[in-house]
Amino acid sequence: MEPYTLPIVLTIAGNDPTGGAGLSADVEAIISQGCHALPVLSCITVQDTCDVLAVETVHPDLLIQQARTVLEDLPVDVIKIGLLSSEENVEAVHELLVDYADIPVVLDPIISAGGGNLLCDEGAVEAMKDLLFPYTTILTPNSEEARLLVPGSDNAQSAIPSLLEMGCKWVLLTGTHENTSEVINRLYSSDGEHEQFNWPRLEHTYHGSGCTLSSAIAGLLAQGLDMNEAVAQAQDYTWHALQNGYRLGMGQRHPNRLFWAEQSLQENEGNQNS
Repeated sequence: MEPYTLPIVLTIAGNDPTGGAGLSADVEAIISQGCHALPVLSCITVQDTCDVLAVETVHPDLLIQQARTVLEDLPVDVIKIGLLSSEENVEAVHELLVDYADIPVVLDPIISAGGGNLLCDEGAVEAMKDLLFPYTTILTPNSEEARLLVPGSDNAQSAIPSLLEMGCKWVLLTGTHENTSEVINRLYSSDGEHEQFNWPRLEHTYHGSGCTLSSAIAGLLAQGLDMNEAVAQAQDYTWHALQNGYRLGMGQRHPNRLFWAEQSLQENEGNQNS
């Protein structure tokens, strides 16, 4: 019997015990795009909905062993990369991307937590730029991350040419951290293409919104969508996940990444009662 075919996304990220960000967010967002998720653990975090208190990095050998084992067994369509907290783990992932250079890569360059604490050292950031960007299909920084990746930039948009020159084929710059009435996201390509997306700004802050967006893009790329359509649909999915979010702890709200399942259930109940 032939194996069941389903688009597969391998995600390399940290564990968030609140379930708001990291691997939990990735898996929910990937499943929501109709794909199967392969979660590879890069680090263990101690955090709540307010901030990250500690990060314990998984040994690079164990990280790579996790990834290579599933890559040798399953036909992975897209690799999504989240938090890599050490330079050694960035170097390990680089070796993986060299060996699987034909698989598209979605890289969410996580540098700091929502509360402001740094999640990776300076060596990891520099290694990410040197070793991972040349293999990155799309980079998804928010405006604060873009400034950190390109120090000395006048603003987040002025960092884009440098990020593209480092090897990224596409960059999606998100504007949730900017002081604008609407959230303005901008998609840039190494070919000079530029597209702007405007979204109504929601009143709350959310834990794991970047993970949600980047993983949704990965899932939609795995489904065969082109980059522009994948980015557009992933933003729509993420905005509705945030709009339907809920507050479970004392800090940021959680995106409701399975809002579509609740809506489907309500519709089914309505049809049964009619």
